[in-house]
Amino acid sequence: MKAKTELDNTIDLDEASAVKALAALAQAQRLRAFRALVVAGPAGLTPGSMAEQLGVAPSALSFHLKELAHSGLVSSEARGRNLIYRASFSHMNALLGYLTEHCCEGGVCEATGAARDKACISG
Repeated sequence: MKAKTELDNTIDLDEASAVKALAALAQAQRLRAFRALVVAGPAGLTPGSMAEQLGVAPSALSFHLKELAHSGLVSSEARGRNLIYRASFSHMNALLGYLTEHCCEGGVCEATGAARDKACISG
């Protein structure tokens, strides 16, 4: 992974980092956990509240959160006796940017799914 720029807090992903992030998301429980953290926003969630929300055993969730953290998609912070997990929005956006960097052979793609698909197919 390339370095963060301090001014805009963006991340430029290389291929290996993108593969690591996609591999972390390629498991249903991890994808659900990541989506729950995205929904929670900057406030994040404790593992206990996330386990309850997702209906997952805390030990299983701990394993999945570790994998997401290793990929850079989530971070954790100790707050008192609790850990707070948060989605790394900069890493998520970097992954999306990596995936769409050369969309439609460099042409402008529409923002909506059907229009974008049509523009990319007929472009």
